[in-house]
Amino acid sequence: MKVAITSTGNSLESTLDSRFGRCNYFVVYDTESHSTEFIPNPNKENVEGAGPASVQLVASKGAKKVVSGEFGAKVKSIFDSLQIQLVVLNDAEKKIKDIIELLNH
Repeated sequence: MKVAITSTGNSLESTLDSRFGRCNYFVVYDTESHSTEFIPNPNKENVEGAGPASVQLVASKGAKKVVSGEFGAKVKSIFDSLQIQLVVLNDAEKKIKDIIELLNH
């Protein structure tokens, strides 16, 4: 299963980005092949619509689960309609590698 994680940077040492639509990077991790892809968020500077545009981006990558610090009200219903599970992690210090480790257990 592919899981999208919001990240402050493009390395496994980066930390979770608390903002979904305006995060710096999306990390798409595949729990089966253990592959990791870092995608710069092209929507982070959008004046409006960053959240819905980011939903389309992670959905296009095949994500079935998204981990972030918070999700705006607009995107929750879109994720529901796409049957993508949301995971809220209230730990801005959590490193991407630690989140991936949790996903593997």
